[in-house]
Amino acid sequence: MASLVSRNANRLRHLQRCFHSPARLASPSPQLPGRSPPPLHSIEPLGRGVRNLKMCQRYCYLSTSAAAANAGNSDPKTGTEAHSSGEGKSEDSGQSSEAGKPVRGGPVSWISFLFLVATGAGLIFYYDREKKRHIEEINNSSKAVKEGPSAGKAAIGGPFSLVNDEGKCVTEKSFLGKWTLIYFGFTHCPDICPDELLKLAAAVDKIKEKAGIEIVPVFISVDPERDTVEQVHEYVKEFHPNLIGLTGTPDEIKKVARSYRVYYMKTDEEDSDYLVDHSIVMYLMGPDMNFVKFFGKNNDVNTLTDGIVSEIKRYKK
Repeated sequence: MASLVSRNANRLRHLQRCFHSPARLASPSPQLPGRSPPPLHSIEPLGRGVRNLKMCQRYCYLSTSAAAANAGNSDPKTGTEAHSSGEGKSEDSGQSSEAGKPVRGGPVSWISFLFLVATGAGLIFYYDREKKRHIEEINNSSKAVKEGPSAGKAAIGGPFSLVNDEGKCVTEKSFLGKWTLIYFGFTHCPDICPDELLKLAAAVDKIKEKAGIEIVPVFISVDPERDTVEQVHEYVKEFHPNLIGLTGTPDEIKKVARSYRVYYMKTDEEDSDYLVDHSIVMYLMGPDMNFVKFFGKNNDVNTLTDGIVSEIKRYKK
């Protein structure tokens, strides 16, 4: 490369000497006497020389640049090796870039995934809060209904006039000042009435033992045609000594059954042996003979006892 640069420099200096040497450009020949000097046709104009000089300089510059480029590309490796090494470098750089960057997975990015989780958590929180609020509203409304004023008492009970198992006429006023538990049935009942009367008698004794409260048990017949005073007397004494039996005429029984909302009806008759379908309910009446609460067949002795004691305590408050 140095020899090439020096050679071009020598060419440039030679051209400069050719254009700028005054002896060569304008050397006048000896003038002969009697002759005019010849025209200077061999001397080129100065402007053309300057242009040629610039062209030569440009040529030398281009030659020098080309030489420098060739020297830079001259490498011990061959072109094929350089190409392969370039590919290797590109592969390595690709691998390194791939190792540095996270591998692209599915279409869901981390940001969208976090947004989805946050949205789901927000919806769950909102649903749970609304659910708690709804439950609280229901509880408050139920509490308000329970604690609110009563809309009125059930129209159960009323005046009546019947005959007890000793043959004496009694009315609802005969039981004033006492807690009364009334059951409607008939003496020829095969199983339900005896079971209910046994339960009633056991509850009365348990209430007296547990709370010290005297309860008057009353049995009212819904079969006036067969349940005479004597029949009722024998029947009630089988269950409890304090159980009072009441009977009456068909009209009197119909009236008292209607007052207490009791259903009863005779089944198909076969001679004198028939059954009476009726309501299976016990009515708790207060000392003023007003209705307090009824208890159905689903209560056993314990629940019946606890229910009556609870109602009496509530009534006294």
